[in-house]
Amino acid sequence: MGAARAEQKAFPFVLPKEKPDMPLSAAVERNYRYMGVQPQDNELYSQFKYTELKGFDYNNHDGTISRRDPSKVIFANGKYYVWYTHRETETSPKGAEKSTDTIPSSDWDLSEIWYATSEDGFTWQEQGVAVPRPAKPNVGWRSVSTADILEWKGKYYIYYQGFMEASGKRGDDCPVAVSYADSPDGPWTPYNEIVIPNGAEGEWDQYSIHDPYPLVYKGKIYLYYKSDFGGGKPLVRMQGLATADNPLGPFTKHPLNPVIASGHETTLFPFKQGIAALVIRDGNEHFTVQYAEDGVNFNIAAITQMMPDAGGPFIPDAFTDTKDGRGITWGLSHFTNATDWSENHSVLTRFDCDLSQDIDDPAMKQSTLYQKPEDFYRYGLNKKQRESRQGPPKK
Repeated sequence: MGAARAEQKAFPFVLPKEKPDMPLSAAVERNYRYMGVQPQDNELYSQFKYTELKGFDYNNHDGTISRRDPSKVIFANGKYYVWYTHRETETSPKGAEKSTDTIPSSDWDLSEIWYATSEDGFTWQEQGVAVPRPAKPNVGWRSVSTADILEWKGKYYIYYQGFMEASGKRGDDCPVAVSYADSPDGPWTPYNEIVIPNGAEGEWDQYSIHDPYPLVYKGKIYLYYKSDFGGGKPLVRMQGLATADNPLGPFTKHPLNPVIASGHETTLFPFKQGIAALVIRDGNEHFTVQYAEDGVNFNIAAITQMMPDAGGPFIPDAFTDTKDGRGITWGLSHFTNATDWSENHSVLTRFDCDLSQDIDDPAMKQSTLYQKPEDFYRYGLNKKQRESRQGPPKK
């Protein structure tokens, strides 16, 4: 036995950058499938840092003003632009049963699409409404929300969810609508047609198509989206893909949908020859950065933490049909728990990261995030959990 052990090659002391030609455990074999054998070597690993934005008023955070779900950030006319869900109502959200024509059911009910501009990405000037709620019965008459931007052949297109009833009454029924303009400052013309319809009865996206997110890839418009399904609680959330040759459609849903089996809001960007995705919160593969060389078949590229909710990154090559995506370094996202649920509203924030081929920021590649004990105690047992764990063990 000693001779056999002596003949067996041991794993080297210096971690090889390339997979060694030797028998490996499943864990070490898997380690070589990432984009780097350690986080500091992995171009698709990053921590995320957040900065409070200047220029937005929230009415003393009483829940009557909300800004959430920012679009991708673009640069045009010498400044940055972002679009987002803006709600300004007489009360904070009160739930579907108590909602009226003026009282919102949810944070994104009775909303419009507004926009803001900035010279530095930290201080913003709100410019007002871009896409208002249209007259009934047009798509989005109840609420328009969760916008994202596309630039295509010199024109601009805003895709968004169009609600025809208060959120929460039936599966958040909100197919994708679009408005278009010659300038990022508008005016925006509504297409007044559904561009990506819900799926047929019994299909995974029969009730909801959320978070439309367009990129230009392989000469086409690749529009990713999320759907809630499963029929129970908690809901299953996965991401789908629809493609088109024209911004107004027709869009064809990919036959392999859903293409990402986890995540909540969709945040993607061109990277090298493929597409990278920030997969947040929901599903077995939450808090991962994923990558697909073909934009369809995604694999985990990195595991991280404190990822941006509803991240809208600044992607200089989002619409250039690049064959060598450079990645991202910053963007906007939102916090949904700005106060408590009785004053439910969201605030926009800035995130920074190093998911780029063009910078090298070692501080963003650290894999340990130090927190104080009180940060952990905030997530302690609730009253019911504590009571169930008190006393001697049950026999």
